[in-house]
Amino acid sequence: MKKIVNYLCLMLPIALIFSCTDLEIEATDSFISDGFAGVADIQGEVTNISNIIAGGDLANQDGLYALNEVSTDEYIVATRGTDWGDNGRWLAIHRQTWDPELQDIRRSWQNLNSITINATRVINPQSVATASGDVTELKAEARFYRAWAMSWILDMWRQVPYRDVNLPNSAIPVALTGQVAIDSIVADLNIAIRDLPEVTAGDAIDAKSTPTKAAAHHLMAKLHLNKHVYLGTSPEAADMQVVVDAVDEIEAAGYSLAASGDFFDIFRPSNDVETIWWSPADAGPRIWYTLHYNLNFPGANDGGGWNGFTTLSEFYQLFEGDPDTNYPGDGQEERRGFVHDPSTANAENLGIGLGFLIGQQYEQDGTPLNARDDVGGVPLVFTKEVEQAEYTAPGDNAVLETSGTRMLKYHPNEEGGDRRRHIVNYRFADAYLMRAEAMFRMGTDVTAIINELRATRGASVLGTVQEAELLAERGREMYAEVTRRQDLIRFGQYLRAWNLKDAGDPHLEIFPIPIADILANPNLVQNPGY
Repeated sequence: MKKIVNYLCLMLPIALIFSCTDLEIEATDSFISDGFAGVADIQGEVTNISNIIAGGDLANQDGLYALNEVSTDEYIVATRGTDWGDNGRWLAIHRQTWDPELQDIRRSWQNLNSITINATRVINPQSVATASGDVTELKAEARFYRAWAMSWILDMWRQVPYRDVNLPNSAIPVALTGQVAIDSIVADLNIAIRDLPEVTAGDAIDAKSTPTKAAAHHLMAKLHLNKHVYLGTSPEAADMQVVVDAVDEIEAAGYSLAASGDFFDIFRPSNDVETIWWSPADAGPRIWYTLHYNLNFPGANDGGGWNGFTTLSEFYQLFEGDPDTNYPGDGQEERRGFVHDPSTANAENLGIGLGFLIGQQYEQDGTPLNARDDVGGVPLVFTKEVEQAEYTAPGDNAVLETSGTRMLKYHPNEEGGDRRRHIVNYRFADAYLMRAEAMFRMGTDVTAIINELRATRGASVLGTVQEAELLAERGREMYAEVTRRQDLIRFGQYLRAWNLKDAGDPHLEIFPIPIADILANPNLVQNPGY
């Protein structure tokens, strides 16, 4: 396994060796090695795949996460003096001015394809338990992981490397595209749904840290909701019905919307009725990439926040409430959260609020905080607007370190603090909104359905729901959960201009394939515009 992963990281030819129907590796396949005898430790290999996911792009603020969040109207990583310049990397993602050599693009491509090839090894018929025992469920987990990784590759690059095992071993891998790629993913998911365990909303939290039938249904719904984007067509009623049916299956397993007042509890390391699949990934980056250096912190984190990620004014203003403050009682809906109430000391939250942090920030005892002395010790007041001057060299005063409203769903004072390993991947509200959108695209009035969610989240009733309201509602519900890029593309809004970004060309909806992989495999064709 190590040998294969190293090959992937060096040049990643990605000879994904499976047939068009069941995607199985043949024992004669020379890419694996002569006389491939299967994976002996299937449990260990499946755990390794899970660790790649949990320790990679789901846990970190770069790679997959950055490409799908920072490239949208949700986030900008503003250059602050000498911090977050990184040779223009973060601004290139936000402005959609990347090239094939951007490290986040290369990293995501490599990680996702390593998951795919390792899962394919597990699924191979020759991979059997060295001791007695049924490996059906473990192989189903591998199929889910492969479908998850391939879905992202299709979504972000539209080409999934593939070689038909019926061809000679010397054949160069081709690329699965369009319907063929979708069919391959669906085949994996159908088997995963059949063989994965049935885990209900009321089951123990640990049962949701690995793939389940509900998680596979969720991915099936997500794939079909976006299918027309991948094919360059219009939404088909049959695909939208797949979405509805898949979400109905999830709901039948007891998953539902969290009760009013419980929204931020979903992101705590405790059981709830919404979480479908979570990973034991480090929550620290989701906390500290946005918080300021001087905000309070639990004991182990002596360095404080990283003061990077901030949201745009236009995104913040999607939510109800006073546009300039976000203290308790400012008329905001639950999902917008709150800034620590300065009138009372609050040992529970360290003085750090939740959701959108704007305006003056406070110490745990209610004392107003200041920024660092090297920027004049000005009051630590997060602004609504984000300022950004060009960064050209260390020492440039690019932007005041207090600029921009911060978003926070994972709080540093929950159980385990910023060292806990718990990231929510799939939850029912996403499924609920996918089903509503699918019904809308089939001609159903979904106003009442959306208003039910809004009422649960403490938001006012909408008079009618059309495309703009559906997209806005997904933004309000799913911010910072790696869905915004997909959503903006599906609703035709990804290429529009927003703060510090000009309107873009259609080729930017997908990413370039890294140059090394184009050179290694002539059947991979660089995406248009790159």
